[in-house]
This record gives sequence, structure tokens and C-alpha cells, in this order.
Amino acid sequence: MEYRNTLSSAQDYANHGKIEYWVHEYLLTDGNNKEFSDGLKLSDRYFIGPQKMQLSLFSRCCGPEENMRWRVDKEGFEKRVSNLMNVIKSEYDMPPIIVNFVENKFVLNDGNHRLEAYTRLGINEISVIIWITDRQDYEHFCLSFLIHE
Repeated sequence: MEYRNTLSSAQDYANHGKIEYWVHEYLLTDGNNKEFSDGLKLSDRYFIGPQKMQLSLFSRCCGPEENMRWRVDKEGFEKRVSNLMNVIKSEYDMPPIIVNFVENKFVLNDGNHRLEAYTRLGINEISVIIWITDRQDYEHFCLSFLIHE
């Protein structure tokens, strides 16, 4: 397996039971978020995905709006979202967003710009990697959301 910044690569890693490795490789390279990778390594985690889920389950925590936990420059945010919309329209193999499932809620950790681009494009289903720390949360997620094939 060779790491790539794509959904296909994440799926390949998942098929080999190595999705956690893909997440760390992504965060340490293309995702540019070493702090998040380091934090994930502090405890054992359950990693699920990538799997398709309804976009409406997730909300951004990063953006120019006043209610965002992580506020960023509006012009930079808009430019990045616009660029991503063009990439998504060209059917690029976008990496999945990464979310935490805790206490029956989804907390978006990586993919705020992609989420906004998907929203603006009217895309209803996206690929997601979910990480969970607590066994009870893991069991609840599996019963409520896991797609069984």
C-alpha cells in the first residue's frame, strides 16, 4: 500500500485493517495537523470507515462566522472553499472528513472547508472516517450508524 491523499487510498488502508495508519499519515502530511495526530495517539481509539454518511449529520466548527469555535479569515475561507468546489466538480478522489463520535454527537475534526464545499454543491452524502475513544460510544455508533454489507 502506498499512501495518497485520496478516498481510494483510505479505502485501501481500511481494507487491510490499517485505517488508523492512513489517518496519521494524512494528518502528518496533506492534512498538516501534527497536533491532532499526536492527540489521537494519547489513547487507544476505535477507527471506522471510510463510510458514506449523510452530510446533515455534521456541522463545521471552523469558519469566518462569529459562532465558530475556530474563526478564520473570511476571504481565505471563501477562496479555499471555492477551490475545493472546483476540485470536487472535477470528480477528484477527495479524502474523507474525520470526525469524533462522542456522547451521541459528531464533532468535526478535519474537513471543515470540504464540508462547506459539499454543502454548497448540494451533495447529501459524504465519505467519513470516525474515531471513537469510549467503548460505550463505539457500541452506540455501531448500532445506530454502521452500514452492514
